[in-house]
Amino acid sequence: MKKSLLFILFTLFLLSCEDKKKAVDLKEDSSEEKIIVQDSIEEAKIISEREKEKECFVYLTNENVTSFLTEYGKENLEQNVSLITNLGTIELLLYNDTPLHRANFIYMLKNGYWDTTFFHRVVDNFIVQAGNSDRKETSTMRSTLGKYTIPAEIKYGHNRGALAAAKEYRANPDDRSSSYEFYIVQSSGGANHLNPNYTVFGRVTSGMEVVDKIAKLETDGSEWPYSNVFIEAKIKD
Repeated sequence: MKKSLLFILFTLFLLSCEDKKKAVDLKEDSSEEKIIVQDSIEEAKIISEREKEKECFVYLTNENVTSFLTEYGKENLEQNVSLITNLGTIELLLYNDTPLHRANFIYMLKNGYWDTTFFHRVVDNFIVQAGNSDRKETSTMRSTLGKYTIPAEIKYGHNRGALAAAKEYRANPDDRSSSYEFYIVQSSGGANHLNPNYTVFGRVTSGMEVVDKIAKLETDGSEWPYSNVFIEAKIKD
């Protein structure tokens, strides 16, 4: 009888230990699940933030660009910009009295657009032009930021080192500027024949020797350089 009782007690003890072991194992599994759930929450949070950014993004058109850039310019007051290239750095000053163009240039910079582009048109003793490329990133950025032009703000002449906005020739009686392309006057005597049809909105303060190097690059028949001069644009303020 005693032996039977001892056997039953021993069996119950073993079962109790097994249950405890299972409980420990379940707790470990549960802990792992919490980590996984936390990871999922963090991932969802990141996705949510990205979606929020998209929802806050304004697709720009000719109808809303003036009001948008006016407000953007009030909140983003930067004027000094560095264009870093493999041939050297070009320092720019953006004029406050061409507020829409200044705001647009800073807007493009802060959205990373200029960094997808390079100097795509080079004419020695005339201009070097930037803001385009044959890269997919550039066309993707354009389709994301909007299809719009900027109202003309014509106040300055095309002296050497002038920073100006390109524009469409066709169906553009108001001389509205391209939002995506700009050029720097490289010729020693300026390019006054372009006055007063293009908006000059800044000037080179340092690095004209870099502009001269770019202007000397060999090009194809469409004035596109054989060597890409990529841009890294940074705020200097």
